[in-house]
Amino acid sequence: MRDDGPVSTDRPTDGDPAVTPGGDAPVTPGGDAPGTPTAVDGTARPPLRLRMLLTVGAAVIALDVLTKCLVVANIEPGNPVHVIGDLVTLKLVRNPGAAFSMATGMTWLLTIIAVAVVIGVIRMARRLRSPWWALGLGLVLGGAIGNLIDRFFRSPGPLRGHVVDFVSVGWWPVFNVADSAVVCGAILMIALTLFGYEPDGSRRPAA
Repeated sequence: MRDDGPVSTDRPTDGDPAVTPGGDAPVTPGGDAPGTPTAVDGTARPPLRLRMLLTVGAAVIALDVLTKCLVVANIEPGNPVHVIGDLVTLKLVRNPGAAFSMATGMTWLLTIIAVAVVIGVIRMARRLRSPWWALGLGLVLGGAIGNLIDRFFRSPGPLRGHVVDFVSVGWWPVFNVADSAVVCGAILMIALTLFGYEPDGSRRPAA
């Protein structure tokens, strides 16, 4: 009979990682599975919010395009539809400028700025873990793309297309869904910044 030698009965030392029954991967002292993102203090980090950002942006784009198509098809220029007397009306306005009819002579520059905003939002998405920041950035992204669609595909031509505005409330300049989304998203992000909430889900300590 062949002698394979003495059988070792040594146990893992205290410094070795524990091995789970069945030969599973070692378990770290914190109990996290391998690959789980953790913050500096050892707590689990929130998941990335890219899907939420894209969902909000897509919803804004779809609503903006749909409402503009309905307005162009059903409302004649100079013939507004009164919703609440003269306070709230729907009127078709072709806007060559920015939101709320500002900078009407700089259409091409506004288009370039909108493209830069879209690129900036996409770059921030790589570290986006706050759902509130995802909502704000999604509103800005959807609004910027919604108006960019008009800039590229409506007359008088690419980069110079006039944006369709149609909501008139009192003395406020005529606007559309994309304008509202950009403004609401910007206000939300300003509030988050003032209260110390970061896009990565952390919060700055109070001064």
